Amino acid sequence: MKTGLQPGHRESITIYVAEDMCPSFGGDVVHPVLSTVTMVYYMEWVSRLIILPFLEPEEEGIGTSICITHMAPAPIGKEVTFFAEASEVHDRKVVCKVWAEHDKAQIGEGVFTQIVKRKSDILQRIEAMR
Repeated sequence: MKTGLQPGHRESITIYVAEDMCPSFGGDVVHPVLSTVTMVYYMEWVSRLIILPFLEPEEEGIGTSICITHMAPAPIGKEVTFFAEASEVHDRKVVCKVWAEHDKAQIGEGVFTQIVKRKSDILQRIEAMR
């Protein structure tokens, strides 16, 4: 990993909640709001933006853990911004505080951890699991 990433580095992504982002099981929409699964997806994505500029060409990031709390709904059509802030930066491990909010509430918060490995090592591990 390249040097320069420091605790406090922050990234964000803004989205609008769409129907395909709602919780659904067996094709039936449960609630017309952003699902927890979708919230986790964007929290992982915004955390990835933290490490991308610091990856060497032969490296890739791997999500290793996420712990989040879903606190409030975000209805279809609502603009939601997802934030990640590096809270711990180690040689090959980056921990990010993550949160999401809209104009009326913070909808979620948590912690996402990534490690950085050589792409070849990742592919070897994948092959070993076949």
